[in-house]
Amino acid sequence: MSAPGTVRQPDEVLLGFTRALRAAGVPVTADRSHGFLEATALLGLDDRSAAYRAGRATLCAGPDDLDRYDQVFAAWFDARSGLPRTRPASIPSTPVAGFPEAESSGEGADGDEDAVRAAATTSEVLRHRDVATLDAAERARLAALFATLRASAPLRRTARRQRWHRGSLDASRTLRASMRRFGEPAEMVRRRRRRRPRRVVLLLDVSGSMSGYADALLRLAHRFVVTGDRVEVFTVGTRLTHLTRAMHHRDPERAIVAAGDTVPDWSGGTRLGETLKVFLDRWGARGMARGAVVVIFSDGWERGDAGLLAAQMQRLGRIAHRVVWVNPHRGKAGYAPVQQGIAAALPHIDDFVAGHSLAAFAEVCEVVARA
Repeated sequence: MSAPGTVRQPDEVLLGFTRALRAAGVPVTADRSHGFLEATALLGLDDRSAAYRAGRATLCAGPDDLDRYDQVFAAWFDARSGLPRTRPASIPSTPVAGFPEAESSGEGADGDEDAVRAAATTSEVLRHRDVATLDAAERARLAALFATLRASAPLRRTARRQRWHRGSLDASRTLRASMRRFGEPAEMVRRRRRRRPRRVVLLLDVSGSMSGYADALLRLAHRFVVTGDRVEVFTVGTRLTHLTRAMHHRDPERAIVAAGDTVPDWSGGTRLGETLKVFLDRWGARGMARGAVVVIFSDGWERGDAGLLAAQMQRLGRIAHRVVWVNPHRGKAGYAPVQQGIAAALPHIDDFVAGHSLAAFAEVCEVVARA
């Protein structure tokens, strides 16, 4: 990591910008990044407006990417200190398609109630929309709604006990209390086993087939990290990347930009069996996954050996407390788990749930909390 005050090379700054765009939901591929570097080299690296136009022409795949590109460009190249902030000062007022904003010409309580009802209806509809189909304005609205998710780790009982108002009788404490009163009967002291949060491990698939859900999954992982101290986050694709430190930023936008700088294989291939083996060899078997709730976010498109994936899932099931698989296509009509990755993993999964909308993510939080 560069020391404070270190002058960065132009290519490093530009490539960091492309990673930030990818983390913000713009599908930036390696070819587009290379084209962006060539375009800025031809137009001149000292011309900010030329770099802006070069990026819009080479990095944006369609009109839906332009608004997010403008936000990330301004945050990245105008930031004066620290990581760039891409969150707007207020949530955009663009209405969700099909639900026009309430008319503001009228005055009085009825108009206010109608406006509040319309906003509530819009938010509720947005909660059930597939996040991969949202435009930039709708994604900005949805980003604010992630703060409503209650992501908490399940509790496990420990060997140590604590005083409690009910439970088993604590004979030694009760006897000592009676002796202090010279043998007179004393209040019965009861106790129960202490409880502490169980570790939660999140494995996020960042391959090309999951690119439309990457931003939402990072925001969900951020909710788990900031609300608990026993949460670990990894990304899986062509390689395994430990992402917990990047997720510790309190600001979700800063966390996502930091994740973009950390993960090297956005929108690549999927080798779940190989990356899961690396996780278990290096982290899981040594204690991180032992007794933990392991949540895998993936659509199951495995390009590697499905037999290897099945063996590693069986291995994971033996050491983890519970294995949850979240598939964005699980909640869609007509879906069948026929992909070779899902077919290989299903026998070793405790919970197979949907993960395509904010409402589905809320259900994921509930499944984890009661695991």
